[in-house]
Amino acid sequence: MADQLAARYLSAYGHKLVKTPNLDRLAREGVVFENCYSTSPLCAPARATIMNGLLPSRTGVYDNAAEFPSSVPTWAHYLRLQGYQTCLSGKMHFVGPDQLHGLEERLTTDIYPADFGWTPDWRLKQERIDWWYHNMTSVLQPGVAEISNQLEFDDDVAFQAKRKLYDYARFKPERPFALMASFTHPHDPYAARKKFWDLYKDEDIDLPQVPAMKRSELDQHSQRLYDVSAMSDYTVTEADIRSARHGYYANISYVDDLVGQLLDTLENLDQMENTIIVFTSDHGDFLGERGLWYKMSYLEPSAHVPLIVWHPKTMKPRRVKEPVSLADIMPTLADLGGTTQLAKPVDGRSLVPLLNGAEENPDATAWGEYLAEGTVSPMYMLRRGPWKYIHAPTDQEQLFNLVDDPNELNNLAASHPLAKKFHAETVAKFDIPKIHEQVLQSQQARLMLFEAMKRGGHFPWDFQPLRDASEQYTRNHLSVTERDLKSRFPKAPDIESKKK
Repeated sequence: MADQLAARYLSAYGHKLVKTPNLDRLAREGVVFENCYSTSPLCAPARATIMNGLLPSRTGVYDNAAEFPSSVPTWAHYLRLQGYQTCLSGKMHFVGPDQLHGLEERLTTDIYPADFGWTPDWRLKQERIDWWYHNMTSVLQPGVAEISNQLEFDDDVAFQAKRKLYDYARFKPERPFALMASFTHPHDPYAARKKFWDLYKDEDIDLPQVPAMKRSELDQHSQRLYDVSAMSDYTVTEADIRSARHGYYANISYVDDLVGQLLDTLENLDQMENTIIVFTSDHGDFLGERGLWYKMSYLEPSAHVPLIVWHPKTMKPRRVKEPVSLADIMPTLADLGGTTQLAKPVDGRSLVPLLNGAEENPDATAWGEYLAEGTVSPMYMLRRGPWKYIHAPTDQEQLFNLVDDPNELNNLAASHPLAKKFHAETVAKFDIPKIHEQVLQSQQARLMLFEAMKRGGHFPWDFQPLRDASEQYTRNHLSVTERDLKSRFPKAPDIESKKK
C-alpha cells in the first residue's frame, strides 16, 4: 500500500515517464482495476475503510483524528478465523487505544499521531488551523534528501516486512500469512534520494494537464482547498511545479523499489506462486492540476487510485473498467481467505468474481463519503459507468462524463437529467442532515478531549513495537545448534546418515 499515489502517475494507468518496473510486472501479469476510487480521500478514513469495508459515517472515522472503534470487524479478524497469521508493517493512521484492529502483530510504530489533535472544526468554515494543516512548503522545497522523516520510516517498513516474511518461512511455515506493508511515500514533502531523483530530468517532467486556474474559476470545494492549504501565500512558478512533480515521480520509483524488495523476498522463499498480492493507495495527489495540490477532493487526481491484484496461477491477466472502491478490499480479502459470510453488512462487495473473469456490470456503483477538513458539510461521490456525480449541501452539484471529459472541465449538473436521478439516489442513501450533526458533535467532543489530555500526566496511544530480545538470535534457554538450524532457510542438508 502506498500513500497519496494517484493512479494517473503509473505507467500501468497510462503515464509515459514514471519508472515502476515491479508494479508494471504486477499489472502486466495481474488484474488491473482501471476505475478504483478512494472512498474518502484522506489518510485515516480511507485506511479504515480498507480495513472494515465501511464508509466513514458507519464507523465514526470521519477524519484523521477520529477513533476507529474496536468493535468493527476487519479483514484481519476474518483471516485470523481462517487460520492466518496477520501482520502490519507500516502506516495505517489508526486513532485510539486499539492500534491492531484484529492484526496479530504490528512491526513498526505509525508515522502519524494516534490522538485527537488533528480534529477539524467545521464551525470555522474555511479558516486554517495553522499548526497541522497542509501548506506550500512541500511544493517549494522539493529536491534531493538522503534521509528524512518519511525515508527513515519507509526503509524500516520494508526491512521489517522482509524480516517477517523470513520468520514465517523459518518458524511457522505451516500457517498461511497475511502481511500488509504500508508505505508513506510518495506523500509530500517531495524530497527523494539522489538514486531515484536521477532517474528523471526536470526538463522531461510533464506539466499539469489542466493549468492553474484563478481562484474564482474553481468550484466551491476547490476554492476551499485552495484556502485551507494557503495556496495563495507564495508564487508557484513553472520550475517549482516541475521540481515538485520530479520529487513525486522519484518517490513513486522508490516505492516501486521497496515493492521489488518484497517480491524478491517472496521469490527467495519460493512463495511467489503461493501468494496473492494486492497493491493500492489511500488517495491521490492533485500535483498542480488546476493549481491545486494534495487531496481531499473527489476530482480525479485526488480520488482515482490504483488497484492491482496479482496471482497468475489462479487469475488471468485482465483490465477491469467497472468502477470499484477501497470499500471492496475488505470483503475481497475475506472472500479470498475462505470466509463465506460476513458478521455484518458492509458498503463494499467482493471483487473475486471479477478476479475470476466474471462479466462486468454496467450499473455497478462506487460510492464515496468525505467528512473531514476542506469541506463544511458532508460530501458524496457516485461513480457509475462513465458518470461521476459529486454532492455537498453547501456547494454546487457536479456531474462529469469522464469518457468525454476526463479532466472534468464541463460540469453538466445544471443541464443533464442524470443529475436529478443521482441527487435522489444520494439523499435517499444517506441521512445527510443527521450525519452532519453527528460530525459536528464528534468534532466538539474530540476538541475538548484533546485539550483535557494535554493537562497533567498522559499515556499516549501511539503504537510501541515490541520485540522480545530473550527470544532473538542465540539464548541460553535455546539449543545453539537447533536455533542455528531452525533459523536457516532453505534448511541445511540432513547429516544424520553420516553419524558414526
